[in-house]
Order: sequence, then C-alpha cells, then structure tokens
Amino acid sequence: GTEVGVTEPEATFSACFGAAFLVWHPIKYAQMLAERMEAHQAQGWLVNTGWTGGPYGVGSRIKLRYTRAIIDAIHSGELARAETVEDSMFGFAVPTRCPGVPSDLLVPRRTWNDPVAYDVAAADLGRRFQENFRVFQQEAPEEILAAAPRVPAAS
Repeated sequence: GTEVGVTEPEATFSACFGAAFLVWHPIKYAQMLAERMEAHQAQGWLVNTGWTGGPYGVGSRIKLRYTRAIIDAIHSGELARAETVEDSMFGFAVPTRCPGVPSDLLVPRRTWNDPVAYDVAAADLGRRFQENFRVFQQEAPEEILAAAPRVPAAS
C-alpha cells in the first residue's frame, strides 16, 4: 500500500469516493446518477483493473493490455452485445467474451486455482459491503436494497 504501515491491500469503502466532501446523503447522489443515466440511456461498467487470480501474494495485477481491450470493447459497443453470466454474489451481468482478453479472466472465480477459496473471499467482501451499507439503509429505496450482495449464510 501507499500508506505508512500498509503491507498488503485492504478492502475499504468510501461513499462516492469522497465521503468527507459530500454535501448530501450518498443515496441522493445515487438517485441523481440513476436519473441522469436513465435520461441519457447511459450504461455503467464495473471494470476490475486491480487484482485477479487469488488473494494478495498468490494472484497478480490485471495486465494493462487486457484493461485497454475491455475499455475498447465498451467504447465500440461490442461488450454490450456479448453473452453474459450472472455473478451469484453480486448479481452483475459478467461478459463471457471480449476481444483480446482471455475468457477465464472475465469471470473472477475462474481465475483462482481454488474456487472454494474464491467463494470464501467473495462472501467476506459481500458481508463487508453489507456491514458498511447499514448506515445508508434507512434512506435507500427498495431498488437499491434489492441490489445488495447475496451472501450465503455462514456455516
């Protein structure tokens, strides 16, 4: 990490990437974004430009050429036409093909040698997300609440 004493990545959450500078409740910004995206028929894409293939120390950073290929496919509209699979934890529609990108790289679980370890890490991230979101829940409309991670019950 870049902070003093941070030796490996840590999951952190920040409302709108600038919580300290927000004038309104983060849900208002989410609603404003949704309104503008709908008005302009814009699509949103979540692109992993970071870590893949396992936890820190096992996996690796996604190669820049793959990130560029994904962005190019978004701009050309090709990614929007690709077949998708649903991520069972987060509900994302994940493209299964992208020119210039290995197909397995697009589905995070497939990049890990140990799929069970991936499931554990994904569930942990989902729980952290839910815990972090509790402070916003009261203000959130149903469609936002329905988009929460679907974390399996701990065994």
